[in-house]
Amino acid sequence: MQLLILVTSVVLFVTYAVLIIYYAISWRNIPGFFPKSQTSNLKLQTSNLKLSIIIPARNEEKNIKACLDSICRQSYPKELYEVLVVDDYSTDATAEIIKNYPEKNVQLISLQQILKEEKLNSYKKKAIESAIEQSTGELIITTDADCIVPINWLQTISSFYTETNAAFIAMPVNYNSQNNFLEIFQTIDFMTLQGVTGASVYKCIHSMCNGANLAYSKKAFYEVNGFKGIENIASGDDMLLMHKIYQQQPDKVFFLKSQEVIVQTQPMKTLKDFFNQRIRWASKADKYDDKRIFSVLVLVYLFNVILVVLPVLSLFNNFQFSIFNFQFSLFNFWIFILLGKTMIELFFLYPVAKFFSKQHLLFYFPISQPFHILYTIIAGWLGKFGTYEWKDRKVK
Repeated sequence: MQLLILVTSVVLFVTYAVLIIYYAISWRNIPGFFPKSQTSNLKLQTSNLKLSIIIPARNEEKNIKACLDSICRQSYPKELYEVLVVDDYSTDATAEIIKNYPEKNVQLISLQQILKEEKLNSYKKKAIESAIEQSTGELIITTDADCIVPINWLQTISSFYTETNAAFIAMPVNYNSQNNFLEIFQTIDFMTLQGVTGASVYKCIHSMCNGANLAYSKKAFYEVNGFKGIENIASGDDMLLMHKIYQQQPDKVFFLKSQEVIVQTQPMKTLKDFFNQRIRWASKADKYDDKRIFSVLVLVYLFNVILVVLPVLSLFNNFQFSIFNFQFSLFNFWIFILLGKTMIELFFLYPVAKFFSKQHLLFYFPISQPFHILYTIIAGWLGKFGTYEWKDRKVK
C-alpha cells in the first residue's frame, strides 16, 4: 500500500510537471497580434465588417451601463456594429437601463417574451441563440454584462478576423479588483486559467475559452447547429460550442493574444459566490466531447487529491524511504512535491502575469497554494455530485 501511494504520487507529479512546462513553453510561443501596417485594401476589408456584440444580462443594473459605455466608446465605426442585450428575466432595473440607453445601436431583447412560460436548464444559451437569430453581423462577439472592454477591442478583433479568416476566436479576460485576499486569490487562479487557455488553443491540445470574451462567425455557429445537443447543459455556452466548431474546422480556431482585447471583469465578492461560480464551471467537466481536456482535468484533480492524502497519511505512518540515495519521510516527500509544484507553476505563471501586468500579485502565489488545492477538490466533487446557485437560480 505504501509503495503504491509513493509510485502514484511520483507518476502524478511528473506527469503534471511535464504538462505545466509544456503549457509554459506554449504560452511563450504564442505570437502577439499587432494589426499589419494598414494598406488601403486591408482598411477596406476591415472597415466593412459588420459586428454583432451579444450580452446576456440578468439583474445587472449595477454593471450594465458601464459595460455599454465602454462598448459605445470603441474606435470602430459605430455604424458597423450593433449591441444586442438580452434581458434574462431580470427583477431589477436592468431592462429599463438598456431600453433607455441613448445609443441607437444598442437593442434590448426580452428573453421572457420569447420563452413565455417555457422552463430551461440553460437560459444563457437560449439568450445568445435568440440574439444571433436577430443579429445582422457577420461576426458574433460575446461578453458579459459586468465586463469593461478596451477602446480598440472591436478594431483589433476585426483586424484579426480579417487576417486569419477565423471561425472561432478565444480572447483574454482579466479580473480588475484586488481589494482582499479572496479577490487576489481569484485573480491569480484566473490568470492561470487564462494562460492554460492561450497555450491549449495555440497548440490545439484541447478546447478552452471564456464566454466573457469570444468571437465566432455566424456561419460557423449555424454550420454546427448552434447549441443543439448541448442546450440542456446549464453551462458550456463557450467551451462546448468551441469544441463543436473545432471538430469541423480545427485550423480556424485561434487565441488572440493582444493586450488591446483584454476584457476586464469582476471577481466574486463572497466565498459562497466564488464556490458557486467554480462549481458551475466544474459541472460541465464530464460533458466534454473533447476527451483531451477531460484527461487533463482528471490529472489535475487526482494530483490535488494526493497532495491532501500524503500529509494526512504521514500523521499515522510517517515511514522512511530512499530515492536516488536521498532519505525521505512521507511528510518530507509531500513538502518536496508541494515546493516542486509551486516552482513549476511560477515558471508558467510569470509571463502570463506580465502579459496582464499583474506580476506584483505573484508574491501571494505560494501563500495561496493550500487554498487552491482544497478548492479544486471541493469544487470538482460538487460540480459532479452537487448543486449550485447562479443568478438566483438553483441548478443541479
